[in-house]
Amino acid sequence: MKKFIDSVDTLLATSLRGFAKAHADIVELNPAPCFIKRLQPKSGKVAIISGGGSGHEPLHSGLVGLGMLDAACPGQIFTSPTPDQMMAAADAVDSGAGVLFVVKNYAGDVMNFEMAAEMLSMPVATVLVNDDVSLPKDHSIGRRGVAGTLVVEKIVGAAAEQGLGLLACKALGERVVAATASMGVALSSCTVPALGHPTFNLAEDEMEMGVGIHGEHGRATLKLQSATEIVTQLAEHLQQELQLQASQRVLLHVNGFGATPLVELHLIYELAWQYLQQRGVEVVRSLVGNYTTSLDMAGCSLTVTVLDDELIQYWDAPVNTAALRWGC
Repeated sequence: MKKFIDSVDTLLATSLRGFAKAHADIVELNPAPCFIKRLQPKSGKVAIISGGGSGHEPLHSGLVGLGMLDAACPGQIFTSPTPDQMMAAADAVDSGAGVLFVVKNYAGDVMNFEMAAEMLSMPVATVLVNDDVSLPKDHSIGRRGVAGTLVVEKIVGAAAEQGLGLLACKALGERVVAATASMGVALSSCTVPALGHPTFNLAEDEMEMGVGIHGEHGRATLKLQSATEIVTQLAEHLQQELQLQASQRVLLHVNGFGATPLVELHLIYELAWQYLQQRGVEVVRSLVGNYTTSLDMAGCSLTVTVLDDELIQYWDAPVNTAALRWGC
């Protein structure tokens, strides 16, 4: 294993200090209990908080700032943050309008955010993100929350910035979840520093279809295919899930898992755009890049969100975070 680290034990703390210094105009680090908070919060708005295991950067810390998250709670690599982190973050950023937790559907995240919500004194609501269609709807743990989480955080964050109330923000977030589907494919596994070796192995002529973002196996190990064939498989699952119709408007998000260069991600975007265009689906908003990563995994995911005028307005609203900046 080759990593730029001094110690597995100090990796996250040192990285977070560096992140906070690099973006000191936007965020502030609270070291214990650990959370990243917005440097200049807006009074009287619903506070939006998310979090999860580290290793998915820039999700979630890189999305703290104007128009998105008010705080993010990072756990250790692929490990849920603890309730005391969430409670401290909520106390720090609540401005009287309540707190909305945006939670990816993983057992540890769900349990710890629920515990925090039960112990907090201010009004709290939760949006559960489960956009990964590689798992069936009746899966024992439910579908995982993956790259669609960013879409939820952006739209709900914009709505909160514009003064939408707590229950309305929750309803909006759930509407975005229902309109969003994602699916990923890996060409290699990732290497968790504490483990020291890849979490699974693929031959040079193999790929893993339907992977999550924690280095777990996907739904099938397949022979490596052309980019067009891969995109077609992914897009067909999204189309079936969302029942996409001609003339519908969508956001197309091509997300890299950490080790796939932009030249390949933009190729994937072009092929996915062609797939949708050929079926009369209009791509009106786009996002391409490494946003919900899996450490050093080679691969990518496709996310499609069905949009309407309201969702487009919230997507276009000003945002100023380490990872997303426009309209400011």
